[in-house]
Amino acid sequence: MTNPAILRADAETLSAPFPRLLAAAEQLASTVLLGDHGRRRAGTGDDFWQYRPAQVGDPVRRIDWRRSAMADTEFIREREWQIAQSVILWVDHAASMGFASKGLAPKSDRARVLALAVSILLLRAGERVGLTGFSLPPRAGENQIERLAMALSKDSDADFGQPEARGMLPHSRALFISDFLGDPAPVEAALQKAAERGVGGALLMVLDPEEEAFPYNGRTIFESMSGALRHETLKAGDLRGRYLERLAARKDLLQGWARAAGWQFHVHHTDDGAQAALLWLYGAMEAR
Repeated sequence: MTNPAILRADAETLSAPFPRLLAAAEQLASTVLLGDHGRRRAGTGDDFWQYRPAQVGDPVRRIDWRRSAMADTEFIREREWQIAQSVILWVDHAASMGFASKGLAPKSDRARVLALAVSILLLRAGERVGLTGFSLPPRAGENQIERLAMALSKDSDADFGQPEARGMLPHSRALFISDFLGDPAPVEAALQKAAERGVGGALLMVLDPEEEAFPYNGRTIFESMSGALRHETLKAGDLRGRYLERLAARKDLLQGWARAAGWQFHVHHTDDGAQAALLWLYGAMEAR
């Protein structure tokens, strides 16, 4: 029989990141001033858009008799068509996202906060948000925020993440957040699948400033976050040029794949403010 005290301790440890993540995302989302998220298109939404003269074939019930009494013709009261968009997220939970240079939070923290913050903005604008795969399909409403926060708090033991391309609804939008430092082939495959299904979206590459600058010299031991990979060198500075070339090539590759799929691509560093990245993400998810 499981010891209740141990079970409770394990549960509290597992759920501890959840309220912190939710609070950070709520605070970040509150800094963004939301505008209207609907489409300016006649339909059956709730928001008034405009009056127009009645035409042959318009149902009598749609005539606004009060407005019509002020003129010599009947007027139809048109409303804005609010279409709920489905947005699917994939956020890298792999060990590489745990890297952080001194004084900064891990990449995983920034990725999760940004993902949840943009989800909050989208959900409160009436959209449906979920995760790729089938564990958390897109739903609307405040309750989905807590479900997302719980799901985003989980970690993976893998060294590098691979995008989960299943569960992308046709003509929806998708957001992938990762350092994209692992095998790039799954990223290309996921973008190709998205393009085939008419899914637009965005790639956000999250990097620590040390990964961008490679400020290492002399004897250095490089080790993957999981400990599975290890390399020691006496002249780390000699590797800088090749490393920076490969990083630039990876960015160009991702940019090209994103462009071919009709997606957007952006690089965010963890020593930069999160608000600018959130505004970019929100704009990318607004694109039609």
